[in-house]
Amino acid sequence: EEYSTHSVIISTGAKARWIGLENETKLQNRGVSACATCDGFFFRDQDVCIVGGGDTAMEEALYLAGLCKSVTVIHRRDELRASKIMQDRALKHPKINFFWNTVVTDVFDVEAGTVNAVELQDTKTGEKRVHATEGLFIAIGHTPNTTIFGDALELDDLGYLVTKADTPETNISGVFASGDVQDHVWRQAITAAGTGCMAAIAAERWLSERDLL
Repeated sequence: EEYSTHSVIISTGAKARWIGLENETKLQNRGVSACATCDGFFFRDQDVCIVGGGDTAMEEALYLAGLCKSVTVIHRRDELRASKIMQDRALKHPKINFFWNTVVTDVFDVEAGTVNAVELQDTKTGEKRVHATEGLFIAIGHTPNTTIFGDALELDDLGYLVTKADTPETNISGVFASGDVQDHVWRQAITAAGTGCMAAIAAERWLSERDLL
C-alpha cells in the first residue's frame, strides 16, 4: 500500500543479535536475555554468563557484577575488542571471570523452563564442556531496522539513521528519526521515548512553518 504524507517519523528500532541456537530462542525471557539493564535485577545474587567482547559486553558485565554473585564473560577470541579503559575495569573486577577462545553451543534446560547451564566449546581444541549458570546474557551487538529505506536515507557505518546535530531530522527535510533506529549508544526505553517526543515536536514545527497544519 502507498500513503501520501507531508512528514514522517521513523521509529523502526533495532533488534538484538543472537547466537542463533534453538534452545537460546526457546529460553529467551526464561534466563536468556539481551539486556542486562532491563533484566539484571532478576538475577540478583546469582551466577550468570555474558557473551561478547566489545564495550557493550564489558559495560553490561560491570553492571551485572554490581547485582550478581559472579559474572563469567564468554569470548570467542583470546583478547577483547573493548576499549582499554573498559577492558581494565572488567579484568580487574573481582566478580568477573573470563572464558577465552570459547563459544556457547547450547543452552539448558528447556524442559525445566529456565537456564541452569550452557554447553561451551573451545575454539582451538574443539573440546566441549558444560558450565552451570543461572542466566545467559547476549551482548554481541544490535542490528538497526533500516534496510527498508535502501539508499534514500543517510546511514552511519553501523547502519543506523544519521540525524542532524541537535535535531531528530534526517538528511531529507521533513523526515525525522527517533529511538534505537538512530541510537546505538543508549538503547533504553526512556531515551527512545525522549527522542520520540523530540521528533513529534520537530515534525509539528516543520509542518506549521509550511502552513500544512
